[in-house]
Amino acid sequence: MIFNSFDFAIFLPIVFFLYWFVTKNNLKLQNLLIVAASYVFYGWWDYRFLSLIAFSSIVDYSIGIALNNTEKKSSRKILLITSLCTNLGLLGFFKYYNFFVSNFESAFSFFGYKFEGYTLDIILPVGISFYTFQTLSYTIDVYRKNLNPTKDFIAFSAFVSFFPQLVAGPIERASNLLPQFFKKRNFNYNFAVDGTRQILWGLFKKVVIADQCAIYVNTIFDNSEHYGGVVLILGALLFAFQIYGDFSGYSDIAIGISKLFGFNLMQNFAFPYFSRDIAEFWRRWHISLSTWFRDYLYIPLGGSRGSLGKKIRNTFIIFLVSGFWHGANWTFIVWGGLNALYFLPLLLTKKNRHNLDTVAENRLLPTPKELLQLLTTFSITLIAWIFFRAENIGHAFSYLKNIFSSNSSMNFEMEYSIFILLLFFLVIEWLGRTKLYAIASVEQTLKSKSIRWVFYLVLCFTIIGYMDNQQDFIYFQF
Repeated sequence: MIFNSFDFAIFLPIVFFLYWFVTKNNLKLQNLLIVAASYVFYGWWDYRFLSLIAFSSIVDYSIGIALNNTEKKSSRKILLITSLCTNLGLLGFFKYYNFFVSNFESAFSFFGYKFEGYTLDIILPVGISFYTFQTLSYTIDVYRKNLNPTKDFIAFSAFVSFFPQLVAGPIERASNLLPQFFKKRNFNYNFAVDGTRQILWGLFKKVVIADQCAIYVNTIFDNSEHYGGVVLILGALLFAFQIYGDFSGYSDIAIGISKLFGFNLMQNFAFPYFSRDIAEFWRRWHISLSTWFRDYLYIPLGGSRGSLGKKIRNTFIIFLVSGFWHGANWTFIVWGGLNALYFLPLLLTKKNRHNLDTVAENRLLPTPKELLQLLTTFSITLIAWIFFRAENIGHAFSYLKNIFSSNSSMNFEMEYSIFILLLFFLVIEWLGRTKLYAIASVEQTLKSKSIRWVFYLVLCFTIIGYMDNQQDFIYFQF
């Protein structure tokens, strides 16, 4: 079940009605309903994988209780390792087994040895990378004694399987989301209206921006050998907007739906393409994942402390692991490595914490220097996105090579309406860049209620008009 589907359009109002009108004022029933709704939501794809979510919930709930019952360091470490091995073992098997087998075969063949591994016809469970990291945050925080374990299994199951963000995030920390399942939730009209507004903008990003860009991106990348520089640059540019509209659109919808049920999730994207350097970009892109790696991997490794060699090592580890998290393909690892190379000069010159404010804050337009910084950061990000989107490493290098080729055809037909949509999108995003999402301040910006409704209706009818070209969310494959 996907957010921009007819099935979900029926599912959400039913759950909303049951939640606020049937289970009203009963916290345990509300949590139980969330678990049931989440399992229906996830099982809509493949009910067989519900056992994985249930198993992860049981394991980490039990380990949390066990950690609370012992102070012995060796026992606590064994419990933590059990959680890590169980969760990462499942993730590794489903996501990376065939990758490692095929690479072992290639490595042995390179040295003249024959090795025949057994690959499996494995279906990747949707969202496994997301809920695995979410439940691990609970175990690690309990182990560190930063969080008290819960004895309420229903509440814990609701935390692990919470349907708005189950499939593609944000990857919530247990310390933020789990306590909300123990607090009485009363319907807040203004909070719900804000959530509805965020859902609307998320759907616009997904349906109107991402899915329309996808049409041309797929054509260009699938036939890149036939096109020249301008078309290939256009393909990379459109993919940048596709992946941002797709992923941040999902996050906006997830956060907005959560508000309808009285929950507050963390911001996952903070207008990353308005960044002045790559460090700022990574503070604004997929915030829930980058901060997860920062707190649970980068800082334990030593972070930016220690010798120069350790700083470089830690930087590459964090970006390479982030790339590998995205998928079992060398393209993602190279993508991570490129971002590490981009980030390294800022770290070594201690400039990685320079741009902590919002660009052109309290000003309509950026300065010439800021504009140059924005364009430079966006340009190097485009190069990295080519590796992210390419089918394999060879395809990525061929794509880059053909950008500078004069022998390929430059003919490519597309509707100019996409440029109008992108311009409108960029203007709205720029004007709302200081908010949690672009149209959060519409109430203050557009004083007239009539004009506001016209704006909302334009968004609604535009979304409906482009619903025919429905695409899966990109991050479902991760």
